[in-house]
Amino acid sequence: MEQPSNPPLPPFTIDTAALKVRKAEDAWNSRDPSRVSLAYTVDSRWRNRSEFVVGRDQIVAFLTRKWEREQEYRLIKELWAFTANRIAVRFAYECHDHAGNWFRSYGNENWEFDEHGLMRTRHASINDLPIDASERLFHWPIGRRPDDHPSLSELGL
Repeated sequence: MEQPSNPPLPPFTIDTAALKVRKAEDAWNSRDPSRVSLAYTVDSRWRNRSEFVVGRDQIVAFLTRKWEREQEYRLIKELWAFTANRIAVRFAYECHDHAGNWFRSYGNENWEFDEHGLMRTRHASINDLPIDASERLFHWPIGRRPDDHPSLSELGL
């Protein structure tokens, strides 16, 4: 059986690494756990904060729980560094809980890809900062961040 491909494929260049980061951001901003899971190997291994996730079924379950908790989720990712099959990103996202409390979460992720462009390893370190609704910076409609929206660097984050 032929393995599905998720371009761009390694080895990465600056342009393909940046495209891979944007495609990941777009998928996560869809808040569709099944769609997001398809970018990972069937046995992908994650560390997300203190939670360890293995495989697409656990990824879908994890993301379903996440987006039930994190309302009006909006994410920006930015390429930090890359090698042939690894990418490091920094990110920030804003969301609120069921009580209406807003947060901006900052983090770093380390990704490793297989030859088909599927992520086999994801390590995420994340810190949450309570913010007032008036401090929000991510105001686009739910879904894909518009191309003309400022990046993390442009926002000073």
